[in-house]
Order: sequence, then C-alpha cells, then structure tokens
Amino acid sequence: MARLRLPGCQVGGLGPYASAVEAAFADLAQRNAAARIWARDPALWKADPDHQKIIRNSLGWLTVTTTIRQRAANLAGFAVEVGQAGFTHVLLLGMGGSSLCPDVLRLTFGGAAGFPTLAVLDTTDPASVQAFEQTVDLPRTLFIVASKSGTTPEITAFYQYFFAKVRALKGERAGEQFIAITDAGTPLERTGAEAMFRRVFLNPSDIGGRYSALSFFGMVPATLIGLDVLRLLERVERMAHTCRASVPARENPGVWLGTILGALARLGRDKLTFVCSPEIVSFGYWVEQLIAESTGKDGTGILPVEGEALGDAGVYGDDRVFVHLRLHDSMDRELDGKVNALERAGHPIVTIGLQDLYDLGAEFFRWEFATAVVCAVLGVNPFDQPNVQESKDNTTRLLAEFKAKGRLPEGESIFSEGPIRLYGDAASAAGLRNAKTLADVLKAHLARIRPHDYVALTAYLQATSAHAEALAAIRFHIRDRFRVATTLGYGPRFLHSTGQLHKGGGDNGVFLQFTVDDPVGLPIPGEPHSFGVMKAAQALGDLQSLQSRKRRALRIHITGGIEAGLRRVLEAVREVR
Repeated sequence: MARLRLPGCQVGGLGPYASAVEAAFADLAQRNAAARIWARDPALWKADPDHQKIIRNSLGWLTVTTTIRQRAANLAGFAVEVGQAGFTHVLLLGMGGSSLCPDVLRLTFGGAAGFPTLAVLDTTDPASVQAFEQTVDLPRTLFIVASKSGTTPEITAFYQYFFAKVRALKGERAGEQFIAITDAGTPLERTGAEAMFRRVFLNPSDIGGRYSALSFFGMVPATLIGLDVLRLLERVERMAHTCRASVPARENPGVWLGTILGALARLGRDKLTFVCSPEIVSFGYWVEQLIAESTGKDGTGILPVEGEALGDAGVYGDDRVFVHLRLHDSMDRELDGKVNALERAGHPIVTIGLQDLYDLGAEFFRWEFATAVVCAVLGVNPFDQPNVQESKDNTTRLLAEFKAKGRLPEGESIFSEGPIRLYGDAASAAGLRNAKTLADVLKAHLARIRPHDYVALTAYLQATSAHAEALAAIRFHIRDRFRVATTLGYGPRFLHSTGQLHKGGGDNGVFLQFTVDDPVGLPIPGEPHSFGVMKAAQALGDLQSLQSRKRRALRIHITGGIEAGLRRVLEAVREVR
C-alpha cells in the first residue's frame, strides 16, 4: 500500500496512512458508493429530508455531456453567427461556478485564429470593471451574462453597467450584443426575452454552479473561442465510462482519488496542495471552488491550496497532501525534482498524468466525481453552500443601510500607521495593548496561529501583477516562517469559493483581509450605490460573518497608494520573527 497505481496516476508516500486508506476503500465498497452516485441516491450522503431534496436536484452533471453533444452542432452554428456578425471580443459576466471554467479554458488554450478573444469579469472592483471596459472594443463585443439563479447581485450589476453602455451606442438594438446562460424560469431568462438578447441558453436545472463546467456555462464560451468541444467531450465520456458503477473502487479513477483524499483528510492531511505543469496551472483555480464549497461545512472540510509556489520540503507541516497534475510533454524537471523530494520527506503525493491539454475535459469530470466521493467519506452534503447565501444576505443588509444613511458602518480602527488602518474584534484589540508599530500588530495577530492552521489572505482590490506580486510575497513569508498552508483569494470572487470553507469549515483559519480606498467608485445604473460601495459592503459583510464565528480575522485598510501600502505591509510581515 506504499504506492497505489491506476493507469495515468499513482499515489506514493502513504506510509503510516496505508491502513486507513485501505479501510476507506473497504467501507465505500460495502456502501456501494459508485453505484449509488450513478443512481442519484441522496442517502449516500445524508438522511435528512431537506438535504436529500437538494441532493436529488444536483446530480445532472453526471450525464450533461449527452445534452451538450446533442447541441454541439447548434453551438458551432452559433459561433459562426457570432463571427459573421463581426464580434472580435467576448466578455463573460459571471461569478464563481459560471466564470471559473471559462477562465481556465481561456488561460489554457488561448484563442483560435479567426475567433473572438475571451475575457472574464468576475469582480466588483471598480478599477477592474473600468479596465475591462477599456480593454474590449465595445461595439464589437458580445456579452455573456452567466448566472444559474439569474439573480446573482454582482452579475446583475455587471449587466446593468454594460447594457447601459451598449444602449447608448445602439439604442433598442443593444440586446443583439448580449446572450444569457441561466436556468429556466429565472429573472435573467425574462430579461433576455424583454431586452431581445441574441440568444438565451437554458441550462439543465439539476446542476449546481461549481459542477457546471461541462454544461452550457463552460461549453458555450469554449465554442465561441474555437475549442473543439466534441474532442473535449470525448475525453469526458472516456473518464465517465471508467467511473461507472460496475468498475471496482481501486480501478475507478473517481472513487480512487476521492477515497484517498477523504481518508487522508480524516487523518489531518486536509490541506490539498496543487502542483501543476505550467501549461495547466490555472486548473487549480477551478478545482479550488469545487473542493472548498463542497467539503467546507459542518465544521469540517478540505482546504484547497493553489497558486502557492512550491518550496523546499522543510517548510511544510504534516497536514499536507500534494496533487501533481503533470502534462506529458511538459519538461519542468525542476518541478519533478521538488515533488520527488516531498515524497521522500514523507508527504503523500498523488500524481495524475495528462497526455495533452484536451485531457482537462476528463479532469473536470474526474474531480467532480471524486469530490462527491470525498463528501461521502466526510459525511457532508456536497451540493449545498449555506454560508455563501449568508454572505449575500450580509451584503444586501449593508447596502440597504447605505441607501438609508448614505454610508456604510465602518467601525473604529484599532490601530493606524501612516496610510494603514487596522480593524478587528475585541480579541484582536486585546492583543495590541503593547503594539507600537505595524510589525508589532502583525506579530500579535500571527501569534494566534496554531499547529495545522492555515492563513488566508482575502484581497478586495484590483488583481494587477504588482498587487499579486506583493501579496504572494506576504503569503510565502508567512508560510515559510510558520510552516502553515496559505491561500490568496480576491474579493468578492472568493466568497463564491473558499468563502464557504472559511465560515462553514473548522476553526483553523487565520485571516488577513485587505481593503483599499478605491481611486474610482463607478456608478451602477439604476442603483443608489457604486461598484466601490458594493465591494466595500461585501468586504465588511465578510468580516462581520467571520467575527460572528469568532474567527481570527484582521482587516488591513490602505488609504493611500495601494502598491506602497502593500509594500509597507510586506516590510512589516518580514519583521515578524
């Protein structure tokens, strides 16, 4: 059991965990897990009737490729129509499950010659919205409004903003530049009809957002940028076939992966760290939401760690499991060497080989199936996200307060130094009685880290390369100094991803929230608030939610230049010893 193999994948470094993994395989075989997943049996996960109702209506991803294959010719014809109409850009307005797969496909495949360029807007940061507007050729841009519920507040705001811009150019014909992807019967479907959208794609309603990669939410954008969707679906169907109910657990790639990850998580190896070949590095960006939202509830969960540059084996604690997604033609020998060193140091390493980029289709399905299996091991419902709705409710309440009072309830800062103001709860303030510098404050906050914790940086600011570089440096210093897993999420997009785990998972997170004085506010047509106010309300609501659970959270607000402020925080973090 030191090393388990399947065609194209293996796991090594199990050592002392081998017997527990063996027991998990036996348990899932006895429970007939694979067959019950395909039979859509909700009792595999929960006995409660309310949970079972959610689960029964959430398993359409198992067979959605049949629907897409039947519509493939129609999708291809629509792509031709879009090209003939002169569109050079496609801007997807989405959030979470409706945006992550298209973004991964964009970053992995790029664009095909003769097809429009795809961009994905999934942040309410006003500078980002403005930058996207300036990047595209507005009269030649097709907008995809993608929302399962048709009521996602961020996506509604994006639509209001860009529809007003296009209507100023084209009047009553503005709808020709918009399509929608949504469920049947949603307000967005009605909007599409009333505004005369070019097309409205109705997705199967029994597919949740984070499981929607292979539905219209992923495949419509894929077709528009020239991907061979039938080739992608062929890889998906091969994987689905090998995950079928009749395949024994140790030969079933979805059950195999889910069993190993679930068993290791129960033993404390619950920081699932992705190591990807450079060509497919963005895949972790998609699977992060799938794992975090599906498992992060009932006080448990697996923390997906993506984008954390691989370090030496000595910087990692005994709570990690590494997944190495390795592209066959990738020649990154240095990365291979580091992964081998991790296994020699006793860390479990799951290696999955991809023959080419189109194997990502198979990985989308493998990870969806494996995540369902992981949740059966952990005993949680993989298809609900109660704390995501809580964050939405907090934002709605705060925006109502802004409408009534003209301001948000900022609260009193607990420390300030130059352009930096800090906010926290009573526990945070109590630890700062002797703090005289920003480094003192951060030292006191980070001293609250316990073994097997993680540190989450949540950044409500524009994701520029300079900002990303500074935040990554802060993140990696904390990892190396405290030997803990670290994550970086940009707000508000992470609220639809790791945000569920932050609140619904265990109390093993330490949070650094970054907010800024936005250089622009950017009004939202028809609303009393701007994008800047909306983002600020989302950040404040997120902080309040964390504090209500007594999570260890500190808000770092930058009042001046953002880059200079981040550099100052980095300097202070480096002073922490």
